[in-house]
Amino acid sequence: MHVVDISVIVLYLIGITVFGARFKSSQRSLRDYFLGGRNTPWWAIAFSIVSAETSTLTVIGTPAISFNGNMGFLQVVMGYLLARIVISTLLLPHYFRGEMFTAYELMQRRFGLRIRRLTAGLFLILRALAEGVRVFAISIVISIVLGTGEVWSILIIVCLTLFYTFEGGMTAVIWTDVIQMVLYVGGAIVSLFVILKQIPGGWPHVVDVAGAAGKFHIFDFGFEPTLGFFSKTYTFWAGVIGGCFLTTASHGTEQLMVQRLLAARSQSESRTALFASWFVIFFQFSLFLLIGAILFVYYRDTGMAPPNPPDRIYPDFIWRNLPPGIAGLVIAAILAAAMSNLSAALNSLASTTVMDFLKPAARHSHRTDEQWLALARRTTLLWGAVLFAIAIVAQGIKSVLEAGLSIASVVYGALLGVFLLGVLTRRVQEKAAMAGMVTGLAVMLFVRFATPIAWTWYVLIGTSATFASAYVVSLALREEGNG
Repeated sequence: MHVVDISVIVLYLIGITVFGARFKSSQRSLRDYFLGGRNTPWWAIAFSIVSAETSTLTVIGTPAISFNGNMGFLQVVMGYLLARIVISTLLLPHYFRGEMFTAYELMQRRFGLRIRRLTAGLFLILRALAEGVRVFAISIVISIVLGTGEVWSILIIVCLTLFYTFEGGMTAVIWTDVIQMVLYVGGAIVSLFVILKQIPGGWPHVVDVAGAAGKFHIFDFGFEPTLGFFSKTYTFWAGVIGGCFLTTASHGTEQLMVQRLLAARSQSESRTALFASWFVIFFQFSLFLLIGAILFVYYRDTGMAPPNPPDRIYPDFIWRNLPPGIAGLVIAAILAAAMSNLSAALNSLASTTVMDFLKPAARHSHRTDEQWLALARRTTLLWGAVLFAIAIVAQGIKSVLEAGLSIASVVYGALLGVFLLGVLTRRVQEKAAMAGMVTGLAVMLFVRFATPIAWTWYVLIGTSATFASAYVVSLALREEGNG
């Protein structure tokens, strides 16, 4: 047990919790609690987008990908940039017409209340499952550091994050995101140089060994339209096309991300934040993939058996090999990624529950802003308990990063499909759109459990199935556009 490292970690946990709770005084209404009063600068939103897009899955899962494979995951990141172009062109203008709190209000404007509830409900299920996996991932790190059981590890991180999210709302989420992003990226940079010093021959030796093993290989342009081709996860086509559809769905239709875009002062600042975040994301994934390649060289040179499962490789090396103080800093950085993502999920789950379900159902209620704010806080507590329960069930997962992405990808297709129907068509109405979503989900469940198709293709398949089937049903019902 490293006393210095434990002290660094404990000070971080206390400090970030106290910092986030300080924003309680600025929370006077639902607009403050869920949108930060729409007074946040674009650069802070950009960092917050990165923090929400990142999680412990990224920090501990990405090095494992390059350790076992190569840097082909960057092909998916390139698709993220195309997605930002699509979102800023097709969806952002609709989100900034009037004051919206959630992405699913757009669905009610275009189709009706039932589809708003359906899309919002899908988001709640998706985010709860995916975030439960992410919360479990952090227990891997805490159990390494403290030697605690997974249940206690999960409980610690959930309770601390829940406290400042409960008190400070979206304002606390964004500004703690900024601090946490700087910390975990800085910690990763420090760890990279420290790991390099552990390898005789340094960087030139890493280049020779990792290069010969194909660890720096990025692009796979192979194209054979067969089932085998679609079962390969990291090809150029799967990465760019799949990454584009995945990010268009996650950043354009999921409340976790859209809530940040809506918190910007204007549409132009929201767009700037969206594009600025990509450059940070690209740097970040490159950094963690590079760390995985360097660790491959380290374990190959030393002849030591790497930890199992692979997701333990990076945090285990840090804790056992980095100097006192530095190890604590990097572990605190990994915790920072977990807390920033969890706080974002808690606030977005609460906002969707209140704004898309509770408030429309109580439209004749005479609740004051203070009463709605109190209800929003109680809803945040409820979701904290739900995520804790899901994290307990999520034990035994092989790859936490790919598990999180595949869970999301199954549902994203139906969400993105119906959003594209809303902004690209006028003919399709509510009944056909709902039928399309059901079809899209059914197709994706079949693809996920009955085919070897890689998760990178899931959103494209689900989106296409939703869009096409809804349009066919619309023609069969002889629906007409509403102008």
